[in-house]
Amino acid sequence: MYEKHAPALVAYACSWGVDFGDAEDLVQQLFLKLLNTRPTKPEVPLAYLYRATRNACLNHHRDGLREMPLPEQESWLVNDGASLAEMLAVQEALKELPEEQREAVFLRIWSGMTLTEIAETTATTLNTVASRYRYALEKLRQCLGHYIEK
Repeated sequence: MYEKHAPALVAYACSWGVDFGDAEDLVQQLFLKLLNTRPTKPEVPLAYLYRATRNACLNHHRDGLREMPLPEQESWLVNDGASLAEMLAVQEALKELPEEQREAVFLRIWSGMTLTEIAETTATTLNTVASRYRYALEKLRQCLGHYIEK
C-alpha cells in the first residue's frame, strides 16, 4: 500500500500547505504507526489513509511546527503527462481555491476517490462534497481556461 499510495498521500499533504519534506515525513510516520499498532482493518482502507493524512496535517498545523512555503518553481503534484509549466499553473490555481474545495478536487482527481469515499474521508455529507467539487471545477476552468483550449 505504501508504494502504491505514498506519492499521492504526500501530494495531498502538500495541498494542505505542508512542506514537501514534512509531508513525506508525515506519510512515513503514518505507515510506521500502522505497522506498529496493527489496527483493525478499516472498511475502506484508502479513505482511512487519506483521513489519517488529513488529521496528521491538521495536527502539524496545530502543533505550530515551522512551515516553509514551497519554492515557486517546485512541482509537488504527480502527473506524468503534463509539462512543468502546466503543473505549476495547476498548483497556483489550486492555491486560489478554498481549502474544502481544494481537498475535494485533489481527492477526486489525483487520488481517484469517489465522492462517497471523499465524504467518508472528510466526515462531510455527500451533497456537500459534490457541491464543493462542482464549484471548484468551475473556478479551475476560469483560472486554467487557456490550458483547456489548447
